[in-house]
Amino acid sequence: MMLNNIFNFTISNTIDYVPEQIIDFFSKKYVSGPSLSDAVKTTIDLNSKGMMSTIDVLGEFVQNEDQTIFFRNECIKVLETIKEESLNANLSLKPTQMGLAINKALCYENIRKIVRRAKELDNFVRIDMENSPYTTDTLKMYKLLREEFPGHVGTVLQAYLRRTIDDIDKLSDKNLNIRLCKGIYVESYKIAYKNPELINENYIYCLEKLFDNKAYVGIATHDEKLIFHAMKLIRKYNLQPNEYEFQMLLGIGDELRDFILSKKHRLRIYVPYGKEWLSYVRRRLKENPNIIKTALGLKL
Repeated sequence: MMLNNIFNFTISNTIDYVPEQIIDFFSKKYVSGPSLSDAVKTTIDLNSKGMMSTIDVLGEFVQNEDQTIFFRNECIKVLETIKEESLNANLSLKPTQMGLAINKALCYENIRKIVRRAKELDNFVRIDMENSPYTTDTLKMYKLLREEFPGHVGTVLQAYLRRTIDDIDKLSDKNLNIRLCKGIYVESYKIAYKNPELINENYIYCLEKLFDNKAYVGIATHDEKLIFHAMKLIRKYNLQPNEYEFQMLLGIGDELRDFILSKKHRLRIYVPYGKEWLSYVRRRLKENPNIIKTALGLKL
């Protein structure tokens, strides 16, 4: 156990300095490939096994308007391809990819055009949540778009943020569609819980609050304990399979994935693609160093 903890600590604190060529070796599990056709192929495979997907174009914190337009058009292309290929999939996008860090109005209009196209195609857009400087603006955009395109847009709440339970109260004036995750960005103690057990406890607290407010929740976790408690709440609230879903990342927890499916729950897999994969994979390896141990055949 001590060796395992030392290994995890070392990986989490040094992964930013590992050369790109080495990170690329581990990226295969997490990223479908460099192009949309790779995401389509992965989604077809997942659909054949009874799973849905959410396709994500990798890239964030863009520097200029031209980049935002590129990603906006790529996201629209994803939605159109989902329709053309009859995939059981939707779209996830990041606000900083659409320009939130450079111009709020530009970001909003880019996302609005994407969600409008999703409505035309009878699909759905998930606005991802990034680090804390963007939380309030992301929720504001979600509320506006929810008014204009009900049923076609959702967002994400992070259980490690101290504000999340209050955000649920503020958002519950209308129908809610939320992906609930633990959170992965490094935040200060002032705004985020640090104790893993406390984060888990707050996750369950937030999940029950969402169910109590009749939200549709994407239960996004690879933590078996949280999945156990989520299934208890699903029974408690007598939810039908179309009133919630579980969500997992590509390449993580195949046995747990199979267990969820065996219990007749719906499961959506996050399928990223694109050339801007490096920062995404680094975050995933920080979050789950076990993938490196598995790849290297280590038993600690």
